[in-house]
Amino acid sequence: MNYEDILYDENDGVATITINRPDRYNAFRGQTCMELIDAFHRAGWNKDIGVIVFTGAGEKAFCTGGDQGAHEGQYDGRGLIGLPVEELQRLIREVPKPVIARVNGFAIGGGHVLHVICDLSIASETAIFGQVGPKVGSVDPGFGTAYLARVVGEKRAREIWYLCRKYSARQALEWGLVNAVVPPEQLDEEVRKWCDEILEKSPTALTIAKRSFNADSDNIAGIGALGMQALSLYYDTDESKEGVNAFREKRKPEFRKYYK
Repeated sequence: MNYEDILYDENDGVATITINRPDRYNAFRGQTCMELIDAFHRAGWNKDIGVIVFTGAGEKAFCTGGDQGAHEGQYDGRGLIGLPVEELQRLIREVPKPVIARVNGFAIGGGHVLHVICDLSIASETAIFGQVGPKVGSVDPGFGTAYLARVVGEKRAREIWYLCRKYSARQALEWGLVNAVVPPEQLDEEVRKWCDEILEKSPTALTIAKRSFNADSDNIAGIGALGMQALSLYYDTDESKEGVNAFREKRKPEFRKYYK
């Protein structure tokens, strides 16, 4: 596949996959997801690769979720909602290599979900975390909700989704959302340090460990599949469309006007 929305690089046992849409705060459209799926397959089954680093281009954003400019009730790709994000999420969990999220800026919405499901997250001090789904007529009804509760606990996960606040990197570290926080100029060095430590370990043992961790929460994929079916119906409602329209018109949405 020729990549338009992402960058792919391999260097000394590490594959780096970068969402390359900095002008859109690295928001993903259907094509972005399909390219990411191809890249994770490419890296995940290459025996010369021991670690996958997942990040966003530029200094402002890791990823800010689905591109509202490509959302007209359906996105521009395959899948129930025209966005194979469910397939991408499962792939990040299933590739037999540790995946490190290099969080260089905003990890918001669907981007927040992607960093949560990575095996490890290393963040710049400038990183910002949070959800926006209920503010724009959307939600992640699988790993973004149920698995998040496994990471930070039920009360905090519900706060993140119900209030849609933004959280600093330090707060994310306190809550267990990330593994380490460093100054932005030290981010690449820190990520490489973690990669080098992983590369010293038995790849088979790491794969078994990853699959063992996943086995305990793989039932969430079923929850997500059911939820995505509901989400595809929700996107057709005036209530959901009000979120998209308000976002584009830069105004406060009036969801209850359409809630019946």
